Amino acid sequence: MSVELTINKEIRPGKVTWRSPSNIALIKYWGKHGNQLPRNPSLSFTLTNAYTETTVLYKMRETPGEDVSLAFKFEGQDNRSFEERLKSFLNKRAVELPFIRQLDLEVFSRNSFPHSAGIASSASAMSALALCLCTIEDQLFGTLKDDSDFEQKASTLARLGSGSASRSIYSYAAIWGKTGLVNGASDDYAVPFGQNLHESFKTYQDAILIVDQDPKKVSSSQGHKLMENHPFANVRYEEARRHLNELGNVMKTGDLSRFNTLVEMEAMQLHALMMCSSPGYILMRPDTLKIIELIKEFRKTTSAPVCYTLDAGPNVHLLYPLAEKAKVTAFIQQVLSPYCHQGKWIDDMVGEGPIQVD
Repeated sequence: MSVELTINKEIRPGKVTWRSPSNIALIKYWGKHGNQLPRNPSLSFTLTNAYTETTVLYKMRETPGEDVSLAFKFEGQDNRSFEERLKSFLNKRAVELPFIRQLDLEVFSRNSFPHSAGIASSASAMSALALCLCTIEDQLFGTLKDDSDFEQKASTLARLGSGSASRSIYSYAAIWGKTGLVNGASDDYAVPFGQNLHESFKTYQDAILIVDQDPKKVSSSQGHKLMENHPFANVRYEEARRHLNELGNVMKTGDLSRFNTLVEMEAMQLHALMMCSSPGYILMRPDTLKIIELIKEFRKTTSAPVCYTLDAGPNVHLLYPLAEKAKVTAFIQQVLSPYCHQGKWIDDMVGEGPIQVD
């Protein structure tokens, strides 16, 4: 039964706040088509401490217009460029959210980590906004009472703003893109994978080593476009599907050795694709490579089951089981931190996903 999502009565002003984490892709999505659809499925860990907190204040608009009524502040400051991006995004969402032009919206957002430095800030930002919008819809119309319906719509909206954001909706781990590995997997939204994980992965740790916190010279959107005529695109998409199937099964059994191999292979393939694009570019920095070599040496000499991965940026994610935390923390502080920007790193972990904040 269809529901008419237009406001036909006076409503009271409201406020919604969600805190949504970033995620780190283990199987990388690189290359898209259509309206934010992936060329290959991806699998990610949902993080905890690297998050965006977004508050949306809404009230009835006196005179609905053709454009969304929106004011935006990032970390207490006006941010006109992102405000325009959000307006464009919301104007395009009038099909999914027909009531959106009937409201005055004020959006306040902040990050717990450096913006645009390759820690998937768009994933946490757009998922937090999508969760706020779905909560507003449910408050006004009562249409998303079922948790799965709410999460699916939030994931779909998040995807339309940033592909990787679709995965941040779910706890522990998520898959986005068509695959036979899990039922219901779709290109339109992500699906949870946490229920399939071996227990060791539900407490996995992620030390995010900040090599460079400046905005990237080449955005992820530009990088995705370069895959359209990439000489290795089709080979990569097939390889990603094969890796996804294997890694999904590995994460069910808890095979840490094979997990490490596949995750590092995916990280290197992602950056290799960037380097041999046309034009090619390099997002890794000398200290990125130094940290990677030190992690490999640490694993060899201690037999600790640690591994690294990279997102579309220079910063290194050091992944390891909770049981290794004391040893790895000492390694970071004593050996790796000199290669981080001002010694900065984020002590993060796989987590339970977004939370609504009162």
